[in-house]
Amino acid sequence: MAGPSFFPAKIRRFFLAAALLSLSAPSAPAQGTAARPPLAFSHYKLSNGLQVILAEDFTLPVVSVVVAYRVGSVDDPAGRAGLSYLLENLMFLGSANVDRMQHIGLINRAGGQLSAMVQADRTLFHQTVSSNHLALVLWLESDRMRFLQPNEAKVESSKSSLVEELRQRLSQDVYLGASLAFDHLLYPDQAFGHPVFGLENDLRSISPDEARDFYDAYYVPNNAVLCVCGNINKVRTRELIARYFEGIPRGKEPPAQPRAQKFGKEFRRESFLDPRTQVPAFWLAFRAPTLSPDDVYGLTLLDTILFRGRNSRLFKRLWQKERLVLSLEAGLERRDGLLAYRLFATATNRLMIDKSLRAIFTELQNIKSSFIGPGELDKAKSLFKADYLGRQATTLDKALLLCEAYLNLKRIEDLPGELDKYLQVTPQVLVGLANRYFTQANAIIATVNAR
Repeated sequence: MAGPSFFPAKIRRFFLAAALLSLSAPSAPAQGTAARPPLAFSHYKLSNGLQVILAEDFTLPVVSVVVAYRVGSVDDPAGRAGLSYLLENLMFLGSANVDRMQHIGLINRAGGQLSAMVQADRTLFHQTVSSNHLALVLWLESDRMRFLQPNEAKVESSKSSLVEELRQRLSQDVYLGASLAFDHLLYPDQAFGHPVFGLENDLRSISPDEARDFYDAYYVPNNAVLCVCGNINKVRTRELIARYFEGIPRGKEPPAQPRAQKFGKEFRRESFLDPRTQVPAFWLAFRAPTLSPDDVYGLTLLDTILFRGRNSRLFKRLWQKERLVLSLEAGLERRDGLLAYRLFATATNRLMIDKSLRAIFTELQNIKSSFIGPGELDKAKSLFKADYLGRQATTLDKALLLCEAYLNLKRIEDLPGELDKYLQVTPQVLVGLANRYFTQANAIIATVNAR
């Protein structure tokens, strides 16, 4: 059961679980994951500051390459929302030795797959090809890291394309305008409150010089991590990486990313009117204004108990038992140091929306007032473990996980112990977190109606 995405994306893009910790509909546990061995990897740094992660996987004769830059929509200057998104597009429009769109053509002719994504604080590019094409991918990535050519024609062409894409989003998704307004309620500061894909007037205002300066500032080896995972020879792979990347000059230290303003603690409820909406909808978010690093583990388990799987509390009550909603999606959303638990649902009328909200607050009160039984908690942990291990099913899954781990954790070497931190969460921790964060003072509600 799924509703509109909070952040609609191009067909070739998707969001990682580490950034939106979970925004998918309830799903069954992945099969065959329980016996998967720990993810082994090695990590080192080139002299120019490029972080490199290597992981062997001999299951298939393929290799996945991910390059992640620590730059995203939070780095868009004021009045230039969408600049990071524009740069992601420009990365496919040619560099010194690669013609416009040739990067895509070469990977396709090699039988590979590729994609890219921009998030709040990072931009990732990835390819999966047969192992004998590893050198090709490394050369392509190194060429655009060093020699991208965002000239005026390319910038203007990309701006027009993105403006048209934005208009299509707004015309095709009747809830998008209200969703963006809800984001402004939840994240009032400019850096974190604007959409990744930008705003029309801001996109039109971006100059070629601004695009070039943005590239020069952030697309440097000392602001990037490269992960290679698959059927590789580590010695040979290190040689290839040194050949293609070691000669790229270290850039200036990129500007520090903006720090998110702390969430306020006041209840807000707003209502939006949109004559295009055939079915009313609501958004509900609980902010975590005093988040500590270890809170994420318990909040993720609470999300699993509330929404993951057909036995989850909100799914059973809102959908199976009382039939209050037509669609529902929920999950933890993370933007830098901010974390929120947000829900989106559609219902047949305003009465059903009010009943749904009361039901949600009732279920949350149940969690706040009594310990979750060992059986329910064990099931939630098993479901989470299966999903967690399922995100290591392919070479691309592993490469993305490793890049995200490097960007999220203080030390990537701590990654092997991450799963245990989720599995060690106790009922007492869950009750404490629920009482601390799932309060009316931390809640923001917005509804949208046709009239």
